[in-house]
Amino acid sequence: MQYHLNGFQPGNPSIHNLEDKITRATPQRDLPTDVDVLIIGCGPAGLTLAAQLSTFDDIKTVIVDQKDGPLQLGQADGIACRTMEMFEAFGFCEKVMKEAYWVNETCFWRPSEADPQKIERSSVIQDTEDGLSEFPHVILNQARVHDFYLEVMKNSASELQPDYCRKLVSLTVNPEATYPVTATFERTHPDHEGESESIRAKYVVGCDGGRSTVRKELNLELKGDSANQAWGVMDVLALTNFPDIRVKTVIHSANEGNMLIIPREGGYMVRLYIELDKLNENERVASKNITSDHLIAAAQRIMSPYDLDVKEIAWWSVYEIGQRLCDHFDNVPNEARESQYPSVFIAGDACHTHSPKAGQGMNVSMRDTFNLGWKLAAVLRKQAHPKLLHTYSEERQKVAKELINFDREFAKLFSAPPKTSDMAEEHAVDPAEFQRYFVQHGRFTAGTAIQYRPSLLTTDMEHQDLAPGFEIGKRFHSAPVIRLGDAKPMELGHTVKADGRWRLFLFADATDPAEKDAPIQKVVSSLYSDPKSPIVRYTPKEADIDSIFDVRAVFQQNHRDLELHQMPSALIPSKGRYGLQDLEKMFCPDLHRQQDIYDMRRINRTKGAMIIVRPDQHIGAIFPLTDLGGLIAYFDAFMITPK
Repeated sequence: MQYHLNGFQPGNPSIHNLEDKITRATPQRDLPTDVDVLIIGCGPAGLTLAAQLSTFDDIKTVIVDQKDGPLQLGQADGIACRTMEMFEAFGFCEKVMKEAYWVNETCFWRPSEADPQKIERSSVIQDTEDGLSEFPHVILNQARVHDFYLEVMKNSASELQPDYCRKLVSLTVNPEATYPVTATFERTHPDHEGESESIRAKYVVGCDGGRSTVRKELNLELKGDSANQAWGVMDVLALTNFPDIRVKTVIHSANEGNMLIIPREGGYMVRLYIELDKLNENERVASKNITSDHLIAAAQRIMSPYDLDVKEIAWWSVYEIGQRLCDHFDNVPNEARESQYPSVFIAGDACHTHSPKAGQGMNVSMRDTFNLGWKLAAVLRKQAHPKLLHTYSEERQKVAKELINFDREFAKLFSAPPKTSDMAEEHAVDPAEFQRYFVQHGRFTAGTAIQYRPSLLTTDMEHQDLAPGFEIGKRFHSAPVIRLGDAKPMELGHTVKADGRWRLFLFADATDPAEKDAPIQKVVSSLYSDPKSPIVRYTPKEADIDSIFDVRAVFQQNHRDLELHQMPSALIPSKGRYGLQDLEKMFCPDLHRQQDIYDMRRINRTKGAMIIVRPDQHIGAIFPLTDLGGLIAYFDAFMITPK
């Protein structure tokens, strides 16, 4: 898609005369008195959580924001491969891919050997490695991501929509109350200006940014330091003879600083991250009085000998690099975690901040609440014990710490002057070293390297050898398959939706699955008949059999060699008011395209494997195909038998 040709215009690019159709929210309704979950902040973290909870019409959710309406122009823009996988679970990945800029390659420029005052291209690399994900790394305005989430919420069972113009004033917690958290707001809409409003909630999640009021009310502190480095960023429509203006590019100049070029969606706009002067001790960037003209001039010097003629600036800002992190992400002190369960959480920038150049902020923030949402739903729906909620802070704080450590080194290398033949500065960095660091940490920036450590939800590596390509604690790495019922080529991972359900993937051994005594026949029969089986024990009798656990099987044989109705009958369940059959729960390798999932993910063909995938797409455990006891012990650790 090409757009922004005659100037930047926010919103949906497929709507003509969009400026006439953009309307700000006019929140007139009063907030309800009591809710299950109150989300404060309509940023990426808040909307990810709201979209996930909107699936459940039996959970009363409210999301509020201080702004007067939806975001029209966002700050963040980078969307990692792992985040695209998450968007697929929410159902709008294809919309993002259609509008977004695809980051296919990264170029590196350095001072010219012949004339260090000029820059030259030193190398071009593939942006993400082959096979890392079925989705690309893309760039799209944060506001459009918000739009897609809002659409999911509006079209959900609960028809959830945000309430704007609410400024949080205070937060109090009474652990003994049915609704233990009380939030008080000041209404800022002109029709209600100065009015106060209170709401009681079972759980509150602060997604209210780096200056989070929720964090302050919990007396939590962002700890860390500033790198005393100022950077400018601007989205521009410009004319230039720089050859890589439509390719992600890192420029290290000899004396004028460094710059990162990120092409934007629409074919014309580009984002420039521009290094500015070092800050003195205790100096803040606000005191520098930097203007957009300063940024343009700095970019022109860095790009020499190439021209840059900026025609329009859609958005610009100046910021300081700083890496800061909270000790924990909820209202339970570390020393009290054995006796208390959290009722207030913080997510995203409210609990971790860092530089934007690695493109991690929005991505990590959304995955914070993707981790939390299904856990809140499971506890509120009395499917899981409240101790499950401790795992949010335990898992995500460690991820944020890894991000901070990565970002600190990445920012240091990015900001360092380049080594040249005539420069021997102590802290100078060879641009080739920066490139090596970029490549080395490609999986981390893509979001696919995150691995949750052994805990209540993640087992040890005892049975990892059954499927080395599905690493316990990491996201379920999708692979191509053929659906047995209709021969449809598809990605197995795309069956994991953001609906709060667990997935049990049964990878059969080499035995003919049609044989009555085949291991896959026995394990499926036990899963749906043994009273101790999690499916039998934890699924309410009146509920759909797949309402909590979604069991799917993958066979080794060619799909044309198997008869659907000779497969385990429990994998063809009767559903709905008419008892219609679900014929979409079994798969085979895509042998025609030589994409055998058993080979790609190194699954033990002799023994098979049982893989538990959490509702947030991470692998919780791997067990032998017939190890029902291991499966039972895993879920018995935190699930609750329905009354």
